[in-house]
Amino acid sequence: MALEEFQAAPRVIQTIDALRLFVTQQRQLGKRLGLVPTMGALHAGHLSLVKKSNEECDVTIVTIFVNPTQFAPHEDLDKYPRTLTQDLKLLAELHVSAVFVPSVEQIYPEDFSTFVDPPSVALPMEGQSRPDHFRGVATVVLKLFNLAQADVAYFGQKDYQQCLVIQRMVKDLGLPIAIEICPIVREPDGLAMSSRNRYLSSEERTQALAISRAIEGARQMVDAGEVDCSRLQCMMRSVMEQAGITRIEYACVAHPETLSQLDAIEDAAIALIAAHVGKTRLIDNCVLK
Repeated sequence: MALEEFQAAPRVIQTIDALRLFVTQQRQLGKRLGLVPTMGALHAGHLSLVKKSNEECDVTIVTIFVNPTQFAPHEDLDKYPRTLTQDLKLLAELHVSAVFVPSVEQIYPEDFSTFVDPPSVALPMEGQSRPDHFRGVATVVLKLFNLAQADVAYFGQKDYQQCLVIQRMVKDLGLPIAIEICPIVREPDGLAMSSRNRYLSSEERTQALAISRAIEGARQMVDAGEVDCSRLQCMMRSVMEQAGITRIEYACVAHPETLSQLDAIEDAAIALIAAHVGKTRLIDNCVLK
């Protein structure tokens, strides 16, 4: 490895004790800490969060941990993409200060039995499709917040409901961390970037574009004056079904803060979709004003 590459490489931290030591050292130096929690398989969406943290903070800590407690038994935990070598290379290019890569045993030791009951905004949409998902998300995120002691954490809007869950958890528990939500990053053809996109065959990849077309169609209809949520929802389903996407978990227009169902848009709303393309579950959303 060349000297320049060595100097640019982020510090890889694998244990809780080592992370605490690193954080203590940075705090003693008066550094502002940014945290970017991920499950790895990094793409441009993740990297946009890292860049934002780099802009606003002195030190950026990226976590890479495929969290088993947010996967149901029938979901893709075992085949979830793990690309640590490539991830570290991408983070080195962005001069990330440290990457926390714990084992499952570090996060969930053998006698682990404490979990976070997520807030009520976790109940609809994803909460119905994946009942224990946000319990696992809230638990691991709270633990990472406690370990990293960051000033601000960065999340992507693509996981819109997750963002609401985390924001509410921080507010309810009085956690001393700011949450910054960054825009969805899309492929040139509009598909929302996701680590799961790599599962798609070329035919499925084309089919998946109907999800972003449906989301964009809702935005255009609202821009043109449509406020009836049932018509918007029917349009989104129709666009996907015409493309052969028939396993649609939800395609809804909801209140942007509570996710309660709306009959009509008065000020703002959020359009959310979760659908399966082949065996791959994809989500997308768009704020409607």
